[in-house]
Parts: sequence; C-alpha cells; structure tokens
Amino acid sequence: MNSHDSSLHSNNPSNSALDSIEKLHRAVSSAMSHPSDELVQQAENALSHTENAVGQLMEHGNPNAVELAEELLGEEQERLSKLRSTSR
Repeated sequence: MNSHDSSLHSNNPSNSALDSIEKLHRAVSSAMSHPSDELVQQAENALSHTENAVGQLMEHGNPNAVELAEELLGEEQERLSKLRSTSR
C-alpha cells in the first residue's frame, strides 16, 4: 500500500483505529525484541494514541469495527503489560 492509500484510510474512523493498532503492534514488537526505555516509551505513546483512536471509533464507528478494534487493542495492552513486568 502506498502513502496515498493510507491518507485516504485515515479519514475513516475504522481505518484510523486499525492503522493505530497496527502501529502499536509494531512498537510493542520492537520494544519486546530490543527492550530499552526509549522503545518502551514509544510503545506507551503509541498505546495512548491508539486508545484515543479507538475512543473516536466507539463514537463514530460501526459495532463490528468497534468490537474488532477493542479486541486487538486489548491484545496489545496485554503484550505491553507483560513487557513492563519483565523490564522491571
């Protein structure tokens, strides 16, 4: 997918939330692969952004998209939580 396609998707709350979840997944995976304070903080920032995007989706999205986004967000929150507990 090229950046033009991505910019079109970001106008849709469902696609915006899913794009944020994908970025969160990459950030958490990176922090898990190479644990450092900086990468964990980047994952935390991505989590905050994704929670906002999912919140917007809850207000403006269809129920199926909301359910999927909440499920995926929950998985990433769990992965990040495990990372936090092992990095302490």
